[in-house]
Amino acid sequence: MSTFRYSVEVFAPPEKVWEVLVDVERWPEWTPTVTRAERLEPGPLALGSRTKIWQPKLMTTAWRVTALDPNAGVFVWETRRPGIKVIATHRVEPVRGGGVRLTLVLEYKGILGPFMAIQLKNLNWEYLTKEAQGLKAHCEQSPNFPT
Repeated sequence: MSTFRYSVEVFAPPEKVWEVLVDVERWPEWTPTVTRAERLEPGPLALGSRTKIWQPKLMTTAWRVTALDPNAGVFVWETRRPGIKVIATHRVEPVRGGGVRLTLVLEYKGILGPFMAIQLKNLNWEYLTKEAQGLKAHCEQSPNFPT
């Protein structure tokens, strides 16, 4: 398995979830899987922009945005090392009855991709789960969503 996917429903407005998701420097406020995030260019997250991420148990890594579509609720970024490319997709989809389905996907490519996916299998599942659940809890605590 070289692809990991985790989805959760979030009872919050799509625009709120999107706003929190793309404010990558504030991720350490709602997920224990990111201890620090530093944008390498000023301004809002944009196609081609880079962010350096510090995570427990992993090397500090710079990610480059390769797709960003607020209207479709999707942003993709990737990082590369010799023999490996990791692609992380973040999707916010409105669901019937209010709220959104948040889907996080990690995909390993390259000659070493399958090997790294196996080596990091448990950590990948742990981090995807904590990130999605952390974002859910953070967005749902907001008082501005009608019940």
